[in-house]
Amino acid sequence: MTRLIFLGPPGAGKGTQAQILAASFEVPHISTGDLLRAAVSQGTPLGQQAQAYMDQGELVPDQLILDMMKERLTQADAASGWILDGFPRNVPQAIALDQMLASLNQHYDCVVNLDTPDDVLVQRMLARGRKDDAEDVIRRRLEVYREQTAPVIDFYSDRNLIPVNGNQPLDAVTSSLKQAIQAPKQIA
Repeated sequence: MTRLIFLGPPGAGKGTQAQILAASFEVPHISTGDLLRAAVSQGTPLGQQAQAYMDQGELVPDQLILDMMKERLTQADAASGWILDGFPRNVPQAIALDQMLASLNQHYDCVVNLDTPDDVLVQRMLARGRKDDAEDVIRRRLEVYREQTAPVIDFYSDRNLIPVNGNQPLDAVTSSLKQAIQAPKQIA
């Protein structure tokens, strides 16, 4: 059973790497970004609320994300493990996630931080061509990340946090991740 949390700034490659490892470990890749985009495209009440925040490059409020995440983690395919991508985004979410996992009798194996320089992040996100990836919005998202999400790295620093260089070729990042993820299991 594999349960991983992927951290890192927007554009660091969390989604790409999470998809690769989810397929390799045969567990669902749970991306708050994908969940939110689906809610927006379906016009759900959560999606309508989220749209206003996403258009401004702001984070969706914690409670909306937490409710959505709890529902997702209780689905049948998540019983065998999961990879969280883009969650938690701040310390209150990390605390709430720990409490939620305890209530669900689940735990995470490790927390991976994909570290990537800002210039690389901006270029990657501009190349994606998403509506919410205009340069001014990208720069605002990086500011929000530094203010709210970077402290999550400190929160997990003594809880099996694994730093990985996200500014490498795709296969090298994947290889580094697989090696790093296997190491904690040998220690535990």
